Amino acid sequence: MITPPAGLRPRRDEQNPAYVLLSPPCQSPGTWPCQTQPARITPTPTPMTPDRRRQLLAFLTSLGLDPAPSSAEALAPLDEALSHTSAGLAFNHEQLEFLGDAVLRLAAAEFLERHHPQLKVGERSALRAQLVSDRWLAELGETCQIEAVLRIGPIAAGDKSGRATLRAEACEAVIGALYRIWGTLEPVHRWLTPHWQRTTAELQADPHLHNWKSALQEWSQATGLGLPNYSSRECNQLHGDPRRFHCAVALGERELGEGWGGSRRLAEQQAARMALEAVQPKGGPPASPS
Repeated sequence: MITPPAGLRPRRDEQNPAYVLLSPPCQSPGTWPCQTQPARITPTPTPMTPDRRRQLLAFLTSLGLDPAPSSAEALAPLDEALSHTSAGLAFNHEQLEFLGDAVLRLAAAEFLERHHPQLKVGERSALRAQLVSDRWLAELGETCQIEAVLRIGPIAAGDKSGRATLRAEACEAVIGALYRIWGTLEPVHRWLTPHWQRTTAELQADPHLHNWKSALQEWSQATGLGLPNYSSRECNQLHGDPRRFHCAVALGERELGEGWGGSRRLAEQQAARMALEAVQPKGGPPASPS
């Protein structure tokens, strides 16, 4: 314990930050340096209804996780994961989303180790970035129809532009819940492996791995045209709007493409993608500039 120098000891009605942070738990409430704290009231969660239990079990079955724990107590983490903060319930998805973020990255690394051991570390890193992206999670949520079992408040339900974000957050929370329920990565792999296999095949067929900005820059420098110039503007302030930002990309005086996205980064990637399609003959490498 840190002891204040003589003469600087706080009065009984004061608290020294070092004492508060580093002292052991108070043994005698109400004596210095501890102060009596009001009791924290934790809301009591509403018991899970039979209909909700059946709904969650059907959802797990749709994910390929059958048989699954069937008691309401065992399913509680999944119920929590599928309860958005906007619903105003005694529990919500946030903590399981935080856990799911870490579990997702580890599971994706294991997937690449098992199914693509020939890839170099840099190639694995590039692939994993796509397999854990918010865009991929939102698409996964749409495929799995996660909104059908997601409890949200009326304001969030009316925000159509934020639906992709809701789906991505819910998927991460469900991943955290599966890990919490089973205690292993096995159910995460059972659910995600078929989706990852399909996405990986698509990405490997795309030589740019969705990183069209990097590909455009490599082409422009190889042809002696210098660096592409991106000009972006915010068209509105609607969170989650896929056309919130607009971007145009040019080389010198020549505009090569334009794109839209929910962020500047996505809009730039789409502009670079259109530029590559403009300079690249179908089925071949980018053409040399005329």
